[in-house]
Amino acid sequence: MIAKEGRVILIPLLLVTFPIGVYAHASDNNLLIILYTTLGLLFLFCLNFFRDPVRSIPIDKTMVVSPADGKVVKIEDINDPDVGGPARLVSIFLNVFNVHVNRVPIDGMIESVERKSGSFLAAFNHLASDENEQIITIINNESGKYKVKQIAGLIARRILCYAKHDIKMNKGDRLGFIRFGSRTDLIMPKHLDLQVKVGQKVTGGETVIGII
Repeated sequence: MIAKEGRVILIPLLLVTFPIGVYAHASDNNLLIILYTTLGLLFLFCLNFFRDPVRSIPIDKTMVVSPADGKVVKIEDINDPDVGGPARLVSIFLNVFNVHVNRVPIDGMIESVERKSGSFLAAFNHLASDENEQIITIINNESGKYKVKQIAGLIARRILCYAKHDIKMNKGDRLGFIRFGSRTDLIMPKHLDLQVKVGQKVTGGETVIGII
């Protein structure tokens, strides 16, 4: 399944690549064949990047799932007033080969959605969590408040977020999409039982990050 966010890139790319390929082979023009091959590889890369596989979401309401595919690059105990004091940060790095759909980690009401302007540091840089452009969504669950930060990277300049203030979203719902390499942070109450470790690969909507 292809993510809807990729259509704006994939369709025009296909419409350009296909006729160039037909003409290149018909005319036996080496330059056009090279151009067609390059565009074809770019199309295949984008096709892989914008995939949106179906996920099996755990139904247990005590389980908090990963908001993104990728690799856990940082776990830190912090103090976050939005979450309510002592909290735990789990930071996930998404490379260009990961699925870039972001998902809601837990059932709850959307308390706020805020876009924050900033830099475009490489997403694997820990400073990116605070300094890069990002969208911050706060989810209110009966067990506490949860914050998801969709963070732009060096080449990820487009963040899409579908959460809106005062609507209910369910665990595993599509929260948004970040185009190309990026970072997603989950900040949750510290009392949760952490289920992941630094270096672990996680799957959005499926991997359990914490248990209430």
